[in-house]
Amino acid sequence: MFPFDSSRQTRRRVRRSLDRTTRHMTRELTRSLESTAKAVTRAVTRSTEQAIRETRKATARSVKRTVRHTEKVVEAAMGSTGPEIVRKPPGQFVTVDGLPVHVILRGRGRGRPVVLVHGNGTMAEDFAICGLIDRLAVRYRVIAIDRPGFGYTARPRHRVWTAQAQAVLLHRVLEQLDVERPLVVGHSWGTIVALALAADGRRPLRGLVLLSGSYFPGHRADAALIAPLAVPGFGDAARALMPAKMSASLATQSFRPVFWPQAVPARFKARFPVEIAAAATQARAVSEDAASMNAAVTGLQRRYPGLTLPVSILAGDADAIVKTSEQSVRLHTTIPGSTLRLLPGLGHMIHYGARLKVERAIDDLMKLR
Repeated sequence: MFPFDSSRQTRRRVRRSLDRTTRHMTRELTRSLESTAKAVTRAVTRSTEQAIRETRKATARSVKRTVRHTEKVVEAAMGSTGPEIVRKPPGQFVTVDGLPVHVILRGRGRGRPVVLVHGNGTMAEDFAICGLIDRLAVRYRVIAIDRPGFGYTARPRHRVWTAQAQAVLLHRVLEQLDVERPLVVGHSWGTIVALALAADGRRPLRGLVLLSGSYFPGHRADAALIAPLAVPGFGDAARALMPAKMSASLATQSFRPVFWPQAVPARFKARFPVEIAAAATQARAVSEDAASMNAAVTGLQRRYPGLTLPVSILAGDADAIVKTSEQSVRLHTTIPGSTLRLLPGLGHMIHYGARLKVERAIDDLMKLR
């Protein structure tokens, strides 16, 4: 007997059937694996996104807790240093859109108004310490304002405090105080606010006296160092982690280059409220203004040639903060009819080293009209 031998045709049918079965099983297995992979990927993605959200929330909560804790520590430290450190605001408050703005008012109630706008890192009291407020108050009505975040004025986070925004706030304060045609005196960053107010045109001004200002985009080492602290979250955390004594020490050390080549005046050391200048709110305002300075003057510079009011520009030729030749001299060539006075050997704080010359510039503009 011979064993059964299937035909060639039968063998082909069997092979085709096996191939079809193999392909079908392969497709089903591939679909199953792909479906499983997609489900796993979606689950991992959802888990990762949830983890990222939770991490962000936890980081934000941690930063807020750190900031609140540090603010409490600073307040406690200030309160424990003795009664002499607890200062009473020297002026009064004018509320604009719910924001109490601290303003020092002196002099003749019906006299011609002079408005003083301070620079970055300082406050309205700076003009009182140098003696300018008392000297001007003999013949004028003097209004010195704490810009948002400086001195006793808060800096709400729901607004971006550009130079234009600060100029609008100044306008509203003067409106409430019934101030008409003021002469505006700005120092350093305050000159940008003064120019923004003049360029806006909503309030008639008698003139501008600009002291040691930065009027065009440029590089300033002090601004470059401080600007990173304006980044939300990072800046808050960095300020919160810095001990209050260290903040006060750094603020005190920053006075030397600002006054250089002159020494820091004894009356400034004795009277300037370092504890306020070193506080978290003012430190944030300093960094935000430093970071926004170039953007502010970039938007303003094209409007300088159109200014028609009297403008007096003063600067020290030894200013270590602002390059006088690139700023004050250039502004003088840009604003038609402006006057320029360079003060030999003086630094950034010319309202201390040349207060009488600043007074004379104010008096000269007051005489014009």
